[in-house]
Amino acid sequence: MQAMTTYDRFEGLRCERRPNGVLLVTIDRPAKLNATDETLHRELADIWPVIGADPETRVAVITGAGRAFSAGGDMEWMRRNLGDVERVLRTGREAIAVIENLLALDKPVVSAINGPAVGAGLAVALAADISIAAEDAILSDGHARLGVASGDHALMLWPLLCGMAKAKYYLLTADRIDGREAERIGLVSLCVPGAELLERALAVADRLARGPQRATQFTKRALNHWYRREAAVFELSAALEMLNFLEPDAREGVDAFLERRDPDFPSARP
Repeated sequence: MQAMTTYDRFEGLRCERRPNGVLLVTIDRPAKLNATDETLHRELADIWPVIGADPETRVAVITGAGRAFSAGGDMEWMRRNLGDVERVLRTGREAIAVIENLLALDKPVVSAINGPAVGAGLAVALAADISIAAEDAILSDGHARLGVASGDHALMLWPLLCGMAKAKYYLLTADRIDGREAERIGLVSLCVPGAELLERALAVADRLARGPQRATQFTKRALNHWYRREAAVFELSAALEMLNFLEPDAREGVDAFLERRDPDFPSARP
């Protein structure tokens, strides 16, 4: 039996084995609403190859500790990145790896979106093979509110999930979407009452874990080519987002968020 020490090295992710080869992965920074700092951002890329190499895991379920799935990037970490080319480039490489590693994992992943889901957390939630949102979950690609391009997953995934018209509206405005609306427009697979969320996600995972493993994995692998054919869109959007982090608008967006005020973007001034 593979020891859980394989997963113990992750600081921001807590992993628990469930019956029939289901692994429950919990984003575990509840005091920060599971916001992604430098460590967690890297771990959201690194966890998927580890799961792939784990012979005891057939299906993974990912959720957030406490009342959030993941409330976006940790703003103090993002502020440290501003204007720092090396940090920005490293963050961009990791953002691409989060999605590429998740898509490369043949084993199914189910997301249980239990609260706010923004940034890299939202990328994981929606890139999962089956996404289940609580009715009161709030999903938002908030890049526009920070003055940067939407670059960590959405330009590749959203037009396929909910159509170009909805994708453009929500990505350009950064409006928030609750679980019911996310299901209605096709952004998530299912929406359930919050009290039933984790139980439903684990039940779906258990069903997959007791099904034909190679057939399930091969189906996932083939379906993911719909995303892979948009790899150029994804890489361009990630590069443009990182470029924006070197500009004044991003500094104003981060400062405004931390100071709890509306941003006054330099590029929008008369």
